[in-house]
Amino acid sequence: MNFFRVIFNLFHFNRTNWKAVTLCLLAALVFWFFNALNKDYSTNLRLAVNFQFDQDKYIPVAPLPKSVFMNVSGNGWDLLRKSLGVNLPDLNIPLERPTEVKKIVGSTLPALLAGQLGNLKINHVVTDTLHLAIDPKAERKIKVAVDPGQFTFAEGFGRLSRIVVLPDSILLVGPKSILDQLPDSMSLEINEEGIKKDFRKRVEVKLYRENLLQSIPKSVEVIFEVAEWIEVNKKAKLIVENVPGSIRVNLVNDSVQYRVQMPKSQTESLVENKDDLVAVLDLIGVKRGDWKLLPKIQGLPANARLIQVDSVSIKLF
Repeated sequence: MNFFRVIFNLFHFNRTNWKAVTLCLLAALVFWFFNALNKDYSTNLRLAVNFQFDQDKYIPVAPLPKSVFMNVSGNGWDLLRKSLGVNLPDLNIPLERPTEVKKIVGSTLPALLAGQLGNLKINHVVTDTLHLAIDPKAERKIKVAVDPGQFTFAEGFGRLSRIVVLPDSILLVGPKSILDQLPDSMSLEINEEGIKKDFRKRVEVKLYRENLLQSIPKSVEVIFEVAEWIEVNKKAKLIVENVPGSIRVNLVNDSVQYRVQMPKSQTESLVENKDDLVAVLDLIGVKRGDWKLLPKIQGLPANARLIQVDSVSIKLF
């Protein structure tokens, strides 16, 4: 009984004793920890890397490696700070001929990075190889085009003028190998529906591999006129030309019916210029006999589009 009572008393502490014991344990732990950090250790660290080259003359074709994983040794305090990201240096790798360096083997890095880690010693590089792709920076001028077929108009409306792009070309800056693969012109993507008024819009130039290419300017302006179009049926006086001297002509009609599509605002020009509107039947090379020929309408207004013209029955004898 006395034995068990001694054991019980040994492990029986009141609240005051527990605080004292806890403080003693913490003090011992801190002392051990601080003492342990004064020794040398080795560990793996991931360190950021910068590649030094003339960025005004060269540009990466693919993202460059951002870090390298290596095993280092040094004082425990120093390793702890760097493991926590405190005073962790970026490693600089100089590239004298950046376009010629396609890869850097990990085993060659200690010599390149010597002295950049302060008191830490590089034991070996865990990263096997750093792959690089760097091109000379180049410029190329590319024409900008617009496909008229991508526009849709409100019913009865259509494009009146040609499509104007301002400016009509852009300057691209980027890796030479990518610029060399591009065509001489590029088409803008414009999605517009139900157009019924003059079109004027600034359009962003969307580039292939836009993360590597820079466009100057970044956008262009697309402009064209829009009009309401109608169909008009008219008659034109028939004129026969180049009749052979020994041949007589017998015409059934002296006028021709035709149909045109034109801007509604310009239909009055058909009346104003009616004397200039003629249907010309050219008989050059035509021999005797009965013919059904298609005349050419001359004198139409600039924006009129000929849709249909009646043929002419004629007899040559």
